Amino acid sequence: MRLQGIAVLALTGGMLAGCATTSGPIQTGSPNPFGYMKKSAVCSTTPVKAGANGQLATTMTVRSDDGLCELKISQPSGKSYASFGVTPAPEHGKAFLYNLDNDTHVTYTPTMGYAGTDTFTVILVPGPGEKRTNLTVTAQVDATGVVLPKAVVPAVTAPTTTKKATTTTRRRVVAKKKK
Repeated sequence: MRLQGIAVLALTGGMLAGCATTSGPIQTGSPNPFGYMKKSAVCSTTPVKAGANGQLATTMTVRSDDGLCELKISQPSGKSYASFGVTPAPEHGKAFLYNLDNDTHVTYTPTMGYAGTDTFTVILVPGPGEKRTNLTVTAQVDATGVVLPKAVVPAVTAPTTTKKATTTTRRRVVAKKKK
């Protein structure tokens, strides 16, 4: 009985040790903490440029295939921004921001099937009491080859009611003249 228990423990330990080993390519750099987010088939950005007023601007080219396009930005010191926000938000998609490994990541996902231009502004805050910087992102969105999925469930329509035709009869009343 005792020998059987030891054999079970040894077998279980061997199986668990096999689970701990990893195989496959070793990832370099930071993993995407949001790995479930699909990347767009088309995504390119121009270098971020500072205008005369110190504000930043870039252009992003992206396909509206339900995938995101990402831009990394950091402070001149090489650190990520302490805080950030988006105002105004994009009209034809959504913007998402997060910090990872001394970079501030700006992602944009256009509305599926949209084609045209979309613009949004990211407000970057270096630290408490420091001057904010605006980053204007102009997205050139292309829908080439994008097929919108059809609804699985047919649209529900309200039942129609039919009115029963009614007829009215009018009687003409003729007044008699007095003689």
